[in-house]
Amino acid sequence: MEPKPEEFARPGQLLARGVCRHLLTHDFVSIEEFTPERGRRVDVMALGPKGEIWIVECKSSRADFASDSKWQGYLGWCDRYFWAVDAAFPVDLLPDDTGLIVADAYDAEILRMGPETRLASARRTALTRRFARHAALRHQSLRDPGLRKTGPAPP
Repeated sequence: MEPKPEEFARPGQLLARGVCRHLLTHDFVSIEEFTPERGRRVDVMALGPKGEIWIVECKSSRADFASDSKWQGYLGWCDRYFWAVDAAFPVDLLPDDTGLIVADAYDAEILRMGPETRLASARRTALTRRFARHAALRHQSLRDPGLRKTGPAPP
């Protein structure tokens, strides 16, 4: 029997799970807790069928949102930026010029699309490669948990 998500995850992780499930219905593949560059960690980065890159930050409470002063630094790393919150979150706190997703552990709904700001070609290429390598390394570590990573340190 599969454990319930609530048994192993924090509230933001539960939101991310529902977001990733929903984005897959739009043909976007996702990575949770991805580092697009050193010093930045996004909750969800998603790659679309045409190479689109979306970032979703999951906020589980007013305090969680208020303590996030770095989110604007993520705008230069995606084509669209979204907040993901639960149905009880006070959405009037969120900037109107960002996307809005309401989620739970099992699914989500995009209520407002974030404005599109296309990434520069060189950054898109580098970010897509980093995304692919990260996904492959994560998959390999699941398949072979005892494997010790060798090679250069991640950026």
